[in-house]
Amino acid sequence: MEKSTGNQLYSIISYKKSFFKLLTTGLIAIMLFSVATKSVAQSSSLYLLALSKTDHSLAIVDPVTLKVIARVPVGTDPHEVIASSDGKTAYVSIYGGGSLHEIDVIDLVAKKALPPVDTKPFFGPHGLTFVAGKLWFTAEGSKAVARLDPATNTFDWAMGTGQNRTHMIYVTADAKKVYTTNVSSGTVSILTDTLIQPGNFGPPPGSPPGSGPPQGFRPQPHKDWVQTLVPVSTGSEGFDVSPDGKQLWTASADDGTIAIIDLATKKVIDKIDAKVLGANRLQFTPDGQRVLISSLRNGDLAVYDAVSHTGVKKINIGHGAAGILVAPDGSRAFIGCTADDYVAVVDLKTLQVIDHLNVGGGPDGLAWAARP
Repeated sequence: MEKSTGNQLYSIISYKKSFFKLLTTGLIAIMLFSVATKSVAQSSSLYLLALSKTDHSLAIVDPVTLKVIARVPVGTDPHEVIASSDGKTAYVSIYGGGSLHEIDVIDLVAKKALPPVDTKPFFGPHGLTFVAGKLWFTAEGSKAVARLDPATNTFDWAMGTGQNRTHMIYVTADAKKVYTTNVSSGTVSILTDTLIQPGNFGPPPGSPPGSGPPQGFRPQPHKDWVQTLVPVSTGSEGFDVSPDGKQLWTASADDGTIAIIDLATKKVIDKIDAKVLGANRLQFTPDGQRVLISSLRNGDLAVYDAVSHTGVKKINIGHGAAGILVAPDGSRAFIGCTADDYVAVVDLKTLQVIDHLNVGGGPDGLAWAARP
């Protein structure tokens, strides 16, 4: 009886271990399936937009199957693309090295081109973003940034930077701050919507009687935009703001350094000798842990740790890496390889190229669009 009881006890214990092992394995499988399903669901709710400079076209891509759904013709020198918040419209900057004055408009529902926007007197539209229902863009040839109201098809705001090659743009979600890189001037513009308090509006000391503002004049507080210029290396073009909004990172194509700006103090707090020569674009991963920098010169994608400011890995993408687009879940990055006529797909977990996507010759600008 004792031996039989012992065997029964052993069998019960073994059964429980097997059961818990099976349960644990099942739970892990369910969790992995849930993560994978969430990733696919996120991707399937988006279009990937990719520009071809050679074919003068915008490709609308399914990011799950990596199949091109449609191609829409655009102007002669397309550089950047952005979508409206509702995913119904895409905008493409027709750059011309600062000489052209056109932004193309694409209906993403009908997948066809709409009448373009003539941006004169703003020449050389390049960097684009869509915030608070408005299209914001840089006008490199006019040393300015401007804003288009799509509802009225009119420009409702603009501001000069006075800098050479005002190129890329970032606007905060509240539309109160605008950041740009000024490539040839080697500066970053921080434009802030500011409440100006009235100062002393009286005549300067020693002025003749009767000079100054009329009697009883009471200046009122008013809104204005104030520019702060932060010096960085010349050739600083691609940049991004950390997801927490505290830092701006920009990489220089000329000397290969990365400048890190503290946006509270508006000062450079670190400069990394990253040797990312030919740096073109820079983007944070959604979790803010890593920074990706593409190089047009050597075709590398440099991966940096955003906390320690150290290099993680350099991934060779091809002969020239340009536009960067990271999946919202941080699983993959899409890199426009202009010289190689493909978009490389990089697994951000393994940091390896896992696929290539043909969107036309000379791919560059990339963007996400919500499926309308």
